[in-house]
Amino acid sequence: LTLETPSLSSVSSQNGPTHESMQAVFDMQPFRPAVNLSNPTVANISFTLYAVLGVVSKCMQTEGKLFWHNEYLVWEPEECDGVARISLPVKELWSPDIIVYDVDDDVSQACPYVYVNHTGHIRWDRMLRLVSACNLEIFSFPFDVQNCTFTFGSYIVSPALTFSEMSENSKQYLEASGEWELVDILGETSILQFGVDEWDIITFWVVIRRRPVLYVVNLLIPSSFLMLIDILSFYLPPHSVDRASFKMTLILGYTVFLLIMNDLLPRDRTPLINVFFSISLALMVASLLETVFITNIQFSSSQYSAVPHWLSVLVLRYLAVVVCMSPKKSNRVTVCLNPSYKEPALEELKKLTRDLTAIRLQVDKHFQGSKTAEEWQMIGIVIDRLLFYLYIVFIIASFITITGIWIWNNTYAA
Repeated sequence: LTLETPSLSSVSSQNGPTHESMQAVFDMQPFRPAVNLSNPTVANISFTLYAVLGVVSKCMQTEGKLFWHNEYLVWEPEECDGVARISLPVKELWSPDIIVYDVDDDVSQACPYVYVNHTGHIRWDRMLRLVSACNLEIFSFPFDVQNCTFTFGSYIVSPALTFSEMSENSKQYLEASGEWELVDILGETSILQFGVDEWDIITFWVVIRRRPVLYVVNLLIPSSFLMLIDILSFYLPPHSVDRASFKMTLILGYTVFLLIMNDLLPRDRTPLINVFFSISLALMVASLLETVFITNIQFSSSQYSAVPHWLSVLVLRYLAVVVCMSPKKSNRVTVCLNPSYKEPALEELKKLTRDLTAIRLQVDKHFQGSKTAEEWQMIGIVIDRLLFYLYIVFIIASFITITGIWIWNNTYAA
């Protein structure tokens, strides 16, 4: 089927196509712009990412450029005073039926004009606010990498540029500013079959990476400083009241810090950094409780009952070795009397031994406390040292984990 259409060049003036020629083309708006309708009109689409507006809501600002050929809009620039390009209202011309599956129609903006080349090549710019179809992975926040999907469909559609060229164009807009950095734009074309009909689908995968400097400076570094101060507080005397007050002040400050920075943390899921903050707060609370326990032992251990055997074995025999400590050995001297001594001398020595033993017991009780108190105090010291080592292990493990995730984030290849 061939449509008889007026030649645009034959009814053009020296100042470009005339109103009559344009009106003739506008009247053909309901029909596909092909003189021979058996020839397909292919729409080409170009995808450019301008901004990531909010990953929590999975919303991104993009621009889609549509290109197609209108056989009605062809003229010779030499016959039109060198005019090779004009703009026309898009509503007056036929446009491809491109469907954007992820678009939010309330905020999408389309340019009301198209740009027409003298060869009939048309470009139409559409600024779209797309809603991503991806499932957010924020476990490694703020070192996360997101892969979002966008889908375009039409009867006959193909990419206007290669996917690598679209990726490079988008990186120019996202390189200098914003929280997100574009890693790559991938894509593929596919065909859906509906009986004898075919529907072209173009799928884009946008891989973006979060810039973590803001969160490292505002979250990780202050938290690490507070934990470092809490570690240094272990060098204060365990029985000192100032140590307990100092730790209570740190816990209060850390809680206020988490409340202030709560808006920077994701709320829909629990990232690894939230686990780090929770464990840090738990260690601070445990160190405060341990300080209270040790202080109570120092002042009231003489009134305690004997240390249970299982606790004595667990703490003083095993945990003490783990923290490189050993229970104090008794420095008492046992005097053995030789039975060959004469009876009067033997009686005097026994009497002297009993007196010295009584004196020694009184001195030990006065300066060192009872054996039960010593064991309780030793248990407190071992627990204090154990918690200090746990702090060190946690800090080292956290540093290695964060560094490893950061390195993986920077070396991620789509």
